[in-house]
Amino acid sequence: MKRITFLGAVGTVTGSKYLVEHDDKRIMVDCGLYQGVKNLRERNWKPLPIDPASIDAVVLTHAHIDHSGYIPALVRNGFKGKVYCTKATYELCKVLLPDAGFLQEEDARFANKHRFSKHSPALPLYTEEDARHSLKRFETVDYHEIISPVKGLETIFRSSGHILGASSIELNDGSKKLVFSGDLGRFNDLLIQAPEPVYKADYLLVESTYGNRVHSEVDVMGHLAQIINKTIERGGTVLLPSFAVGRAQLLLYIIQQLKEQLRIPNVPVYLNSPMAISATEIFYRFHKEHRLDPADCYKIDSGTQFVRSAEESIELVGKKDPAIIISASGMATGGRVLHHLKSLLPDQRHSIIFPGFQAPGTRGDAMVHGAEKVKIHGEYYPVRAEIHHLDSLSAHADSNEIMQWLSYFKRAPKITFVTHGEPVASDNLRLRIKDELGWRCRVPEYRDEVVLDDN
Repeated sequence: MKRITFLGAVGTVTGSKYLVEHDDKRIMVDCGLYQGVKNLRERNWKPLPIDPASIDAVVLTHAHIDHSGYIPALVRNGFKGKVYCTKATYELCKVLLPDAGFLQEEDARFANKHRFSKHSPALPLYTEEDARHSLKRFETVDYHEIISPVKGLETIFRSSGHILGASSIELNDGSKKLVFSGDLGRFNDLLIQAPEPVYKADYLLVESTYGNRVHSEVDVMGHLAQIINKTIERGGTVLLPSFAVGRAQLLLYIIQQLKEQLRIPNVPVYLNSPMAISATEIFYRFHKEHRLDPADCYKIDSGTQFVRSAEESIELVGKKDPAIIISASGMATGGRVLHHLKSLLPDQRHSIIFPGFQAPGTRGDAMVHGAEKVKIHGEYYPVRAEIHHLDSLSAHADSNEIMQWLSYFKRAPKITFVTHGEPVASDNLRLRIKDELGWRCRVPEYRDEVVLDDN
């Protein structure tokens, strides 16, 4: 390995893309979409700084769209190599990528119909068909299986917690090891197993989503029960904008536990996201990667009303009876949750709970920071509903947990690159690693190129 170029997830938590050059070969580690503020989202539409046809392989840490969502565009623009990932990641990508293409087509159609886009016509970045076509390039691997995406470069996947299939990835060319933490999960997560230790790296990339924060030690179930009870008492609906993979399943589990313990009323629970429904079904199949047994999964399944069709979704948006609704997307950037927000936000009886990180520039971020109105589908809606933020439900390790994962290394890497974080979070983690571990650290910038020295 001679060079790494940072093409995403630097200065931000989205758009994860790292280009690794080995001899005359090129590997992309992660291939995600930018989300959040407009100037970042616009990068999705600009040509990559390198020709996609020149990339020999993609190695994928996990299925979340900010890590996988650019793959259909990469394939459409000329990439002809293979995409390597774990089995669970592939199963989730089979759901997430076509859904992402479908949502982009729907958003473009809606924008054209209501003429609120400055582009005429508005077009999707890629289509559902583009996404399905890109899945033909995937090849699955087992955890700890040694593969060579290109000649002379051994690659190993280790569980990073976070969501099903999520991985830390090691690249080894025989003289040096380059390790990508991927998104690190929690050590005491209610659902997903703890991240697996890594002991050695010559060069390390570590995520810093919560690099400047420690998750609050609140009673999450008690806090959630309190919000639900207050909302139901005043005749309102509780809406939880949720990531379809991981977070939706965790919320369903907590809600069923609260019902079983008689801590909340037995109101209807709806999962209004075809993607989250499919992800839940996949979740049930991968028992070894999470903490729930089949009986727990059955309780979630029997206690949830799955809203599959567009007609059912429209009907649910029009319902006025108290209920709990989980709908994607988690940062309110698109999907069916927007229609629920348009219906619920103007009414103070309702509650909106954001159960995780909200990237700057997203509607979710605006609401948790006190926005009095938000723009949805070209119109502004007043925010009168109660807004709550439960970041302790995040699937990301906090600053202490990242440091715990780093403590397993038996020696300091030559250099640690702090990535996948907002600037303040990344720099705070850099300082903490430097001060507490004595490691050499750097926060790279977009399109930085670093030569990986053998010495």
